[in-house]
Amino acid sequence: MSSNKLFHWAALGLLILGLGLTGCSKKSETAAQQGGGTEGAGATESLETPDTGIMEGRTSGPMVPVYFEFDSSKVTGEQVQRIETNADFLKKNPDVDIRIEGNCDPRGTQEYNIALGERRAQSAKAYLINLGVKANRLTTVSFGEEKLLLFGHDEISYAQNRRDDFVIVK
Repeated sequence: MSSNKLFHWAALGLLILGLGLTGCSKKSETAAQQGGGTEGAGATESLETPDTGIMEGRTSGPMVPVYFEFDSSKVTGEQVQRIETNADFLKKNPDVDIRIEGNCDPRGTQEYNIALGERRAQSAKAYLINLGVKANRLTTVSFGEEKLLLFGHDEISYAQNRRDDFVIVK
């Protein structure tokens, strides 16, 4: 073999060997679990959701929000069971006061949505009182369309935004 060919074969061998040795590095399992290392775009975050007492929407757990039909403030259908769940919790916890927050989807004027949110909150309050919860434990506020959960312009987003949230205040 000529020295030129030998040089090319040696260079090719070193190139292959070099590529094989410089592949992707791996973190040790312990470092990955502890969030250590400096690879990637940022620090490793836990996928565990901290318990904030919030279950669904902005409602304090274990209560659940109540959802409404378009342009309605009536508690109907499966929402009756949801408000009964909230009433049961409140009757078992007489030291808990709540704020009922009326919300709307973004359709309609701001003034209309504030009024509709208030009617929704008042409707839920009246329902809870009829189920035996003391009125002095319940306050209401309307946020209208100001506290959207979903910002889409589709029926799923609208339906999630037409709700009352039940927030523990003490």
